[in-house]
Amino acid sequence: MRFLPGVNAGASSQESGERFWLVREYLPEAAAFDDTRAVPVGRLAALLGGARQETVPVPHDCTDGFAAAYWRRPHAYLDPHVRAGISLLAQTGEDVIAPGLARLADDLASGRWHARHAGLLALDTVDVGYRLLVADL
Repeated sequence: MRFLPGVNAGASSQESGERFWLVREYLPEAAAFDDTRAVPVGRLAALLGGARQETVPVPHDCTDGFAAAYWRRPHAYLDPHVRAGISLLAQTGEDVIAPGLARLADDLASGRWHARHAGLLALDTVDVGYRLLVADL
């Protein structure tokens, strides 16, 4: 993306897996796979000549469909159509993420997920590690 007088680029920090409940608790394999391909945000910032990092909070009603878009709507991750639009999950593969999704389904059915994440339900936004890099040219 380019907006004069500088350059803006989106990125996610590799700590995002540690911040996002889906990856941390249910799908760490997806984060491990993604980490093999990701360029660290600090390196990207350096390549852009010392770009500054700005936090990009994710709203609870986000409609973009990226990995953390449904952070407050956990049932969405059980929908194969939703997962197909999330590169982190689609590229990791159903066979790898199926056990974690089964645990998520069980936790949702039993109420464990809601008990563990009750605090999230009151939030309007969360920081799960998405960053906007802004570099002046």
